[in-house]
Amino acid sequence: MSDTHSESIAFVRHEQLPPAPPPAGKTGLVLWLRENLFSSWFNGLLSILSIYFIGLLIYDFYPWFADSVWNANSLRECREIGDGACFAVIRERWNQLLFGFYPREEYWRPVLAFVMLFGALAPVLFDKVPRKMLIFTALFPFIAYWLIWGGSVWGPVFAIAGFVLAGVVFQQVSRFSFPLAIGAAIVTIGIWSIYLLGPIAGFVNGIVPIELSEVASRNIGGFLLTVILGITAISASLPLGVLLALGRRSDLFIIKSLSVIFIEFIRGVPLITLLFVANVLLAYFLPPGTTFDLILRVVIMITLFASAYIAEVIRGGLAALPRGQYEAADSLGLDYWQAMRLIIMPQALKISIPSIVNVFIGLYKDTTLVAIISMFDMLGLSNAIRADADWNGIIWELYGFIALLFFISCYSMSQYSQYLERKLRTDHR
Repeated sequence: MSDTHSESIAFVRHEQLPPAPPPAGKTGLVLWLRENLFSSWFNGLLSILSIYFIGLLIYDFYPWFADSVWNANSLRECREIGDGACFAVIRERWNQLLFGFYPREEYWRPVLAFVMLFGALAPVLFDKVPRKMLIFTALFPFIAYWLIWGGSVWGPVFAIAGFVLAGVVFQQVSRFSFPLAIGAAIVTIGIWSIYLLGPIAGFVNGIVPIELSEVASRNIGGFLLTVILGITAISASLPLGVLLALGRRSDLFIIKSLSVIFIEFIRGVPLITLLFVANVLLAYFLPPGTTFDLILRVVIMITLFASAYIAEVIRGGLAALPRGQYEAADSLGLDYWQAMRLIIMPQALKISIPSIVNVFIGLYKDTTLVAIISMFDMLGLSNAIRADADWNGIIWELYGFIALLFFISCYSMSQYSQYLERKLRTDHR
């Protein structure tokens, strides 16, 4: 009786069975291939054709790269050694492609400035970096200018003092009016730079001379010139574009009209025209004997050009915000500038991040146009190198090296843009 009863009791397992492995077609490489390359017969056909053409490119490109020559003094010597790529021109002229005609014994100065650039950008780009590093970010432009161009250290030091004085003036006047404070700060910087900076710096340098050997702007070229133009124009065009976007949406007729005229004029003129104006025509409007550095003129024109496009991008971001955001700012009792700084503009910039970075990448690549006005950036120097009898006829190796440098820079900006989008992503935009 008891045996029969015990046999009818259901079996209860006390250990968990290991999970069954997933089907072979639902995981790993097979799943990836099915989802990305062979999700349908048409996609599979396109994938096979693409793989075939990529294979042809690799088949033709690999011998050219594998048989490359790195040690030679001319293109003819390269061809005598092998039939592959002649990368000896990169090994022979890398210093010109990177630094232009900068004095060889002073290469440490732009290299140090380039390394310091990453330290200056870190607190701006990444919130985990201590905020106190922003002090170094503010000082970096003056340090970099002194390192690259040289001269007395007291010029940048007293230029910093002028900006500090302008900051004090701005803080005091902003208690009464924010726009008036901006104007007072600009006037302070102008008076200090035109009338006081030179005499004070020269007097102090006569007592305590601390100098680096001066380097003329015509000797600055290559990748160094590209970075100077690109970073400076990008950094200056964003705040100017914000002001232009706000001016275009302003209720004040004069401010709105001036902003619209400036934006539409700049957008209607090719950049190369503005560069010719900076190179040739601007000198006719300056007082006789006035010297205006060409790099500074080009930076100003590129900055104005980019700011017009950024203004339109930000205006689109402002238009995308719902009316409730403006009403929320009003309900908190914020004035116009507080509402823009704390509520409206952060959201507009977040929406506009992809378009802003797109403008920055285009601006960075547009710096190559300076070769047309006889400035020796990387493209200008590649033409000069190919004009040399030893390297006449070489094309792909130089342009490939230049393209690699641009790709690394632009891809880095693109990846940071995607990182920033993921970081600022919210439930609704």
